[in-house]
Amino acid sequence: MRKTILAVLAIFLLVISIFVGKKIAVPDERKVPEFQKKIKRVYTQNVQNNSVRVSVSASGNLAAKNKIDLYSEVQGVLKITKKDYREGVKYLKGETILAIDSDEFLANLRAQKSSFLNSLAAIMPDLQLDFPKEFEKWQSYLHDFEINKPTPILPKISSDKEKFFLSGRSILTNYYNLKNLETRFKKYSIKAPYNGVLTKVLVNQGALVRTGQQLGVYMDNTVFELVVNMKESNVDLLKIGNKVTVSNINKTSDWEGEIIRINPMVNSETQTVKVYIAVAGEDLREGMFLNASLQTKEIPAAITIPRILLVDEEKIYIVEEEILKLIKINAVHFTDKEVIIQGLKNGTAILSRIVPGAYDGMQIQTININ
Repeated sequence: MRKTILAVLAIFLLVISIFVGKKIAVPDERKVPEFQKKIKRVYTQNVQNNSVRVSVSASGNLAAKNKIDLYSEVQGVLKITKKDYREGVKYLKGETILAIDSDEFLANLRAQKSSFLNSLAAIMPDLQLDFPKEFEKWQSYLHDFEINKPTPILPKISSDKEKFFLSGRSILTNYYNLKNLETRFKKYSIKAPYNGVLTKVLVNQGALVRTGQQLGVYMDNTVFELVVNMKESNVDLLKIGNKVTVSNINKTSDWEGEIIRINPMVNSETQTVKVYIAVAGEDLREGMFLNASLQTKEIPAAITIPRILLVDEEKIYIVEEEILKLIKINAVHFTDKEVIIQGLKNGTAILSRIVPGAYDGMQIQTININ
């Protein structure tokens, strides 16, 4: 019995050993996982070449085309006029903006006129004797002379002898001194050179004004200039007379302008050139910040795409048989957000949106937005 049990146990151990040996000898056949390749979906558009007009944008502050600083060339007390001398007051051309008390100067002017008249009357007897042919014109001049009116122009001098005679009697010197005083008398009042408005007032009525003192600022508020700084590379696209669309910051209003001047000097620090645009219209105010869109030349057989689609500023991706292909393009004009390119054939599929991780030869699935 014992032998039988031992034999059975030996057979069992043998079977177990064989089974374990097979397990060790033959590796476990595990199923290799299958990885499914993921293909990106991208948006594309077909190229349709057209003539593209280059648009250049810039911005700047509006300034009045006609503006003057008012200064006093004489001294005196500022008088009260028909209109208050205050900011925002409008004047028509020829109206008196301000006047300085000139009573003392006017009295001196009239005294000088009276003295000139007396000296002229004193030479009349000598004129009648020495220049009988010229006497009548001088008598008429003397008769028409009025102290309260502007000094009339002297009669035409017919000969050197007559000129020397008048000069010797100080008639010519007194006359030109008198005309100089009359010119200075006009400086006691400042008249509007054009329709406009006071934008700055530095003195009050009744104040003492001194020679050379600034009195205020007067401007025409109907015609303005917009000064913009353009990139030096874009200046060749501009010409005097080009039309410009000007708009406010919120783009709620726009006006039509025209390029009237281009400064030939390039700012060495910013590499920009100043361009002056004439603008007129309602609701314009000096100092406003405006945007200008300048339409320049047309580029034939071209297309505009977002600049973000460029690779290294000179390449883009096109799509051929669901494969991305990186090609070099001919970029003819850049803006901050767009680029104008030539050389692509009509119907060529290009990316319309940037694709993260894109590379040449990448397999894709396209969604055309045309």
